[in-house]
Amino acid sequence: MSKKIKKAIISLSDKSEINLILNALKKYKVNIISSGGTFKEIKKLGFKCTEVSKYTNTDEILDGRVKTLHPKVYAGILSKRENKKHKKELKKNNFHEIDLIIANFYPFEDTLKNTKNHNKLIENIDIGGPTLVRAAAKNYKYTTVLTSPNQYNEFILDLEKNKGSTSLELRKKLSQEAFNLTAYYDSVISEYLNTHNKDFFPQKKTIHGNLVEVLRYGENPHQQSAIYNKTENLDILQLSGKKLSYNNYNDIYAALNLSQTLPKNTGTVIVKHANPCGVSININKLNSYKEALACDPISAFGGIVSCNFRINKKIAIELNKIFLEVIIGLGFDKDSLKIFKKKKNLRIIDASKLKKNELNNITSNFNSLLVQSIDNKIFTKDNFKVVSKIKPTNKIFNNLLFAFNVCRNVKSNAIVLARNNSTIGIGSGQPSRLDSCRIAIEKMKKFQKIRQNDIVIGASDAFFPFVDGIETLVQNGVRAIIQPSGSIRDKEIIRFADKFGIIVVFSNTRHFKH
Repeated sequence: MSKKIKKAIISLSDKSEINLILNALKKYKVNIISSGGTFKEIKKLGFKCTEVSKYTNTDEILDGRVKTLHPKVYAGILSKRENKKHKKELKKNNFHEIDLIIANFYPFEDTLKNTKNHNKLIENIDIGGPTLVRAAAKNYKYTTVLTSPNQYNEFILDLEKNKGSTSLELRKKLSQEAFNLTAYYDSVISEYLNTHNKDFFPQKKTIHGNLVEVLRYGENPHQQSAIYNKTENLDILQLSGKKLSYNNYNDIYAALNLSQTLPKNTGTVIVKHANPCGVSININKLNSYKEALACDPISAFGGIVSCNFRINKKIAIELNKIFLEVIIGLGFDKDSLKIFKKKKNLRIIDASKLKKNELNNITSNFNSLLVQSIDNKIFTKDNFKVVSKIKPTNKIFNNLLFAFNVCRNVKSNAIVLARNNSTIGIGSGQPSRLDSCRIAIEKMKKFQKIRQNDIVIGASDAFFPFVDGIETLVQNGVRAIIQPSGSIRDKEIIRFADKFGIIVVFSNTRHFKH
């Protein structure tokens, strides 16, 4: 069913491309109603326009807070055109049908980026715009609604095709887009107010996002997927290579979560299937990568490398020696990019503008959402207690903190073995903590040469429920262990450590990652 456009209301914050839409409406002799800055812009461009206050015979009031909120406006938008009662009521009140709404909203989200002034933000909450849009979207059978300049060309083509009318198919599509926008707009405001009021788990939770890209498929080819972001663009920039997949994004964010906890300009993280398989911090950037790779060079094949520094030619040559899916850096020099771009499929990601994530983690299953704050606690020595008779040196303590930090980014049950601020064995994702110990030891023995004077560090993301886990580590050369406290066998573990001269440090916090 086509619907002739005779009368339109235009109310815009974003006035880009307004000339395009005005020319189209003029061609089909559409009467335009507007207010405020939009009215002035339309008149300035030389088009005929009736001010809302004259149309309703009611002045704008409350500093412009009330402009379009009037029965004459909303009766015109919401009336059912073939309904005799509606027609009669419109005629009785001298109201007229309004066929087209073109509106976008006060830029609350942009204002939020630029100020923390609460009063200014409240004044940038649009009431009239969303109300116009919701009314038109509800009555899409008769009324057309445009909410973005991106829709103008499609609307104009439909208008020309239908000789001044719009198709029901287009109106239905525009209605869907309108309700998506109003829901998004309200969710941005509600999230701000939740944060402002420190209500992190409100009774009603709305999550908003902008579509960045529909991906080829999800974890597997039979699954559909897409990536959304709080803004229209990601804070990471792809410089070359194939399009990123669902699994690529999952691995990239796993790598960056760990990279961001390392000292700037010193760390390298290698990730495979969202699990670290090598991590090292070293002032020598090349050595940082080599040490991370040495932890498990087999698992690193086809993985993701995240360098917590700007990548130069020397490091690029080394990285190019093995097959990698993605390389992440805090910038790249020209020579390194030339080297990487020789591999057309290799994805290069610049994360130099990435900001630390302070938002909640969200998991969805069976129409339920699990929401939690992120595990980004900054470790200091005050968060730990040395419980063994033998005390760690500063060097050993720092190594323990390094291993424990890596451990919280490894899937539970997690065991990390380290030496000199580099991982040398990682056991992850096992139902048994003892199995994770054995896997970490097996990796260490396979890829590392442990000298007699080396001090091997062991870290666990949760407490050891029995002595057997620590016993297995100690039997294989581990001389210092860091773990959360809380087991009924903590004292038993301390006695075991003191008996064999092992350093044990307890954490106040557990760090499961599922």
